[in-house]
Amino acid sequence: MRRLAYLFGGAAAVGAGVYFVVYLYRWQWQRAILSGVLLLIVGVLLLGLVLLGRLARIEERIRESDRRQQDALARLRQTHSGERGDRFRWLDDPASRTYVFVPVLLITGVVLSGIAWLVHRIASVTARPTAERHLAGQLAVLTAPDPAPDADLEDTTPPGDGRGRAARLITVGVGVALLVSLVVGLADLTQTRKEERNGAEATSVLVRVDMRGVPPSAERQAMAASQAWERCRNSTSVPLRRTTLGELGDGMFAAVVRPSLTDHDRLRLRGCLEDSDVDRAHLTVVGIGDADQP
Repeated sequence: MRRLAYLFGGAAAVGAGVYFVVYLYRWQWQRAILSGVLLLIVGVLLLGLVLLGRLARIEERIRESDRRQQDALARLRQTHSGERGDRFRWLDDPASRTYVFVPVLLITGVVLSGIAWLVHRIASVTARPTAERHLAGQLAVLTAPDPAPDADLEDTTPPGDGRGRAARLITVGVGVALLVSLVVGLADLTQTRKEERNGAEATSVLVRVDMRGVPPSAERQAMAASQAWERCRNSTSVPLRRTTLGELGDGMFAAVVRPSLTDHDRLRLRGCLEDSDVDRAHLTVVGIGDADQP
């Protein structure tokens, strides 16, 4: 169940992040904010799931440790409270009997020590230096290399530490490069550019207004179109002065903008109109293009 939650949470986070970038590129700020909030909520939920899992494991370990302590304490109490048993029963027997256990043990130890000393002396007398040299030659491959004359053993890097450090540095470098490229790419896509115009005299815009939750009357559609257009006048690099939306009927409105808009300004104007926050109204840019004729 937890893996399924991680799967759905990760998919939701990826989708929210993708749409966040897309809406930023389209200059649709309201939708970008909603996608960012959704991404933040999903991230907090995933973090909560991870923390809950770790807390559950810690709690289980604490319970297991308490259970073991209780079992050990119960065994100790049972051992102390029970009868002493019949260990070393011979100590409780009458002293009239004769036991030879301890003397025999001492004598056996002395005999074994003498035999070991004798074996050592024989081995030291009969040992040959060639055997020691042969053994040293076999063990030479296991010796560490000699350090440099001025090198300190504390400053010497272990053999496997350099590779691990290099791998970590490469991973961190790749992550930083990806993050920087993402930030630079978003900044390049969303910045206001000064572009050259294509020589057209004007730009025509065709907008459709759909009402939601209320009867679609011409008056409401005209008011919604006017509010959205007034809000988006300043969305382009050149403010849209002396331009108004003309009603065409059936919820369709048109405007002619002079001078003509660049490609980047068209993208910004389309995003502003379609991302309009007019209550109960949704605007769709049906078409936007150059108009050579007045």
